[in-house]
Amino acid sequence: MNLEKERLPKHLAIIMDGNGRWAKQQGKPRVFGHEKGAKTAREVIQRVAELGIPYLTLYTFSTENWNRPKLEIEALMRLLSGYLKKEVAVMQANNIRLNTLGDISQFPKSLQKELQKAKEQTQNNTGTVVSLALGYGSQQEILQMTQQLAQKVKEGTLSPEQITYTTIEQHLYTQAIPPVDLLVRTSGEYRISNFLLWQIAYAELYFTDAFWPDFTTEELHKALLNYQQRERRFGKPVNNLLSMR
Repeated sequence: MNLEKERLPKHLAIIMDGNGRWAKQQGKPRVFGHEKGAKTAREVIQRVAELGIPYLTLYTFSTENWNRPKLEIEALMRLLSGYLKKEVAVMQANNIRLNTLGDISQFPKSLQKELQKAKEQTQNNTGTVVSLALGYGSQQEILQMTQQLAQKVKEGTLSPEQITYTTIEQHLYTQAIPPVDLLVRTSGEYRISNFLLWQIAYAELYFTDAFWPDFTTEELHKALLNYQQRERRFGKPVNNLLSMR
């Protein structure tokens, strides 16, 4: 079946899971899985850009990932640095704008500078916005938002009655990005794992057994087809939707 471009999600988010288990199956160290996963991310990003999906968010490094072994974290930082150096030119060629979500203050200073440079180099691109969730945790994001709003109320620049859904969204990392339409998780796990909890309120969820390194563009196609076969009601009864068509 062919995809209907007018029915593609505006915001696709992916929990890229299973690199380590994929590497174990191959008898390789975990970092080998992360390296293959980076190549998969490149292919998926390019395909999403070709399809014209406006927003893609990839769960790249969570707040919980800091609990991983030090050597693995260091390898992930090196991998991300190398990825940026190689992929900015590809993003430019595909009119992709790079964005980040999360707290990268604990990242190596050199990597923070590379991320900022990559964002600046692609900031004028008008195609797909690719957001890498780095040092990201949704509970942390919501906590920070609450603290910011509480501080404004304390200072008298905002009243509790003025706090709306829009106010909240303006204080999240995703303030300029629409809600998630489709959330994909790989590797056969059925968890959200502290990812975009506010933003996925009405998202369609798609789970696949494929480990992230095996998530080919064909697997992406399956996920998008599955999304297009669903009826998104947003709380409305089915007959109401039919009358709106």
